[in-house]
Amino acid sequence: MRTEPAETPGRAATETPLAARAVRARKVYGEGDTAVVALDDVSLDLPSGEFTAIMGPSGSGKSTLMHCLAGLDTLTAGQVLVREIDLATLSDRERTILRRDRLGFVFQSFNLLPTLTAEENITLPADLAGRAPDPEWQRTVVAKLDLGARLCHRPSELSGGQQQRVAVARALISRPEVVFADEPTGALDQKAGTELLRFLRSVVDELGQTVLMVTHDPGAAAYADRVVFLVDGAIVEELAAPTRGAILDVMSRLGA
Repeated sequence: MRTEPAETPGRAATETPLAARAVRARKVYGEGDTAVVALDDVSLDLPSGEFTAIMGPSGSGKSTLMHCLAGLDTLTAGQVLVREIDLATLSDRERTILRRDRLGFVFQSFNLLPTLTAEENITLPADLAGRAPDPEWQRTVVAKLDLGARLCHRPSELSGGQQQRVAVARALISRPEVVFADEPTGALDQKAGTELLRFLRSVVDELGQTVLMVTHDPGAAAYADRVVFLVDGAIVEELAAPTRGAILDVMSRLGA
């Protein structure tokens, strides 16, 4: 189980570099008798080009861990690093720019702007940054997600699955260090959800992206390279090359 971070100077040159990591992350909400420990000394590496799923019962800290890794929330103690950047050293503005330029987000609600076309929604992060996206990368992402015929359509003219693919393309357009996916299949039917998971798997395998997904669905988690299980704010188990059956066994044992 990868619960202790590797020391950077001692990492072998042949090891996969880390896209991000949490080091002894602790998050406490409230004070005194009302304090709630959401993360309790969590250390986790996210190797580049790997698909990691986080699972756990409600209130286990999985969404809090994702939000802290993504710079959407701050830690009470410990560190979060994106590549070499310690998020605690950044101002609010610098964290916003880092999220826009170096991280991608896919949420259960698609968060598409209804007045923009699919293409305009996809390029929105680059437009906000005042620069054009890499045209070759944009073509690759659009082709991979099979959106070429839908670029001029607005969200209301797209199916739920197509809207979610637009959201994935938007998350990928800056070629981010990590794509964070928070229950990305929750609003989709089974067919569209399976399609989305296959796309996430393919952007890891074929485009070299790093994906971190929070999910309660063992079938969805089985698409990942590994599953990390949280209980009461702590990592209690890690499963490599997961299958749905193996995930269900761990969940049953953990009472999740």
